[in-house]
Amino acid sequence: MSLRLYDTSTRQVRDFVPLVPGCVSMYLCGATVQAAPHIGHIRSNLNFDVMRRWFLYRGYNVTFVRNVTDIDDKVIAKERELGTPWWQIAYENERAFNDGYSALGCLPPSVEPRATGHIPEMIEMMQHLISKGHAYESEGNVYFAVTTFPQYLGLSNQRLENLLQPESAGETGKRDKRDFAMWKRAKEGEPSWDTPWGRGRPGWHLECSAMAHKYLGKAFDIHGGGLDLIFPHHENEIAQSKAFGDDFANFWVHNAWVTMSGEKMSKSLGNSVLISEMVQRWRPIVLRYYLAAPHYRSMIEYSEESLREAETGFARIEGFIQRVVERCGAVDAAPEVPLAFAEAMDDDLGVPQALAVVHTAVRQGNSALTADDKENAVARLAEVRAMLGVLGLDPLDEQWAGADRGDDLHGVVDSLVQLVLEQRQAARARKDFATSDAIRDQLTLAGLSIEDTPSGSRWTINK
Repeated sequence: MSLRLYDTSTRQVRDFVPLVPGCVSMYLCGATVQAAPHIGHIRSNLNFDVMRRWFLYRGYNVTFVRNVTDIDDKVIAKERELGTPWWQIAYENERAFNDGYSALGCLPPSVEPRATGHIPEMIEMMQHLISKGHAYESEGNVYFAVTTFPQYLGLSNQRLENLLQPESAGETGKRDKRDFAMWKRAKEGEPSWDTPWGRGRPGWHLECSAMAHKYLGKAFDIHGGGLDLIFPHHENEIAQSKAFGDDFANFWVHNAWVTMSGEKMSKSLGNSVLISEMVQRWRPIVLRYYLAAPHYRSMIEYSEESLREAETGFARIEGFIQRVVERCGAVDAAPEVPLAFAEAMDDDLGVPQALAVVHTAVRQGNSALTADDKENAVARLAEVRAMLGVLGLDPLDEQWAGADRGDDLHGVVDSLVQLVLEQRQAARARKDFATSDAIRDQLTLAGLSIEDTPSGSRWTINK
């Protein structure tokens, strides 16, 4: 079976054939760094980390580019709100994103370019688009003329006559209100760079077209990102790049969101769960399992209960691994994954089906241990380690050494704290607030911070 991926642009699962035999080129829209990351941000990179690992297992040489949007309207708005220089906000949050990626075992990108490091490439692209009649300068802004690109909106399957572009402050002099900004004229007090049209700064979309061209050339295999980027961001990238003369991406792959109460997790909505808080409360390898286990095109409805279920499911795998190692000694990963696992992964990265193969092997291995069939148990563990390795979830891999905060104890502590919190909740339900407050005070004295939320009480370790 050949490797197949769902392509948003054709709305079907297609056989994946790389443009260059033996090589895979991937571009992922990375972080906009106006604030620290929540688990929805990390999910996107983690899904493409699993894809990258599967390509590597299949023997491909992978070039993985993940950009950083370190200047845009949101970063500038945060500068005004906090009174902190934009570059300091961007750099601190970029580090927070990378800390989150690393904590959950994501491989570092081949290159991680910043928007502000590629102004010359953007200027060159705009000059060429203006010369070809696809873009124009007006009052220091540079706009892309969408009617000059007949394929515009093909990715999102919209009609141009129905398109309503939101008004943006400072975007003056448009010939058509549907045209989008590639470059924005400088405002007083905002960061800006010299251009042939005066000082200004990038629009959001231009950076990815310029950086993909620089690092991956005129054509590359896969462009990834979240569903929310299909329009306008990815539509505008396509228009810029193809009008410039690039073939651009051969596949468009989009991951679904992490939601809360049915809404996309978002910094602006205030319903996000920061990854820096989550890794204090949950083992990072469990968080990776939780975010990687659903299919990348399926929504994840966040809840404490679903995280505990993921923790329980992963504990079954870990328990089997530990029992075999204790009875039989160290076991290396098998050189190849089972056929059923490979077939699942080749079918649009079917991680749920692949994990079902893992759990089947775990059950078979446990049965072998019960029967004192050490040879069969070792064989199953070798398969399990090979499969988990592909998913970045092998607890015996050196990447997780020391990563789980001492951490076999974390699950025990969480279970004990949850038991106490249940007692506190029962006291509150019967209006015994004296007992409820006493329990909270004791947890605080023990070094824990308790936060009551609509979905239940959360605990973190005080720093």
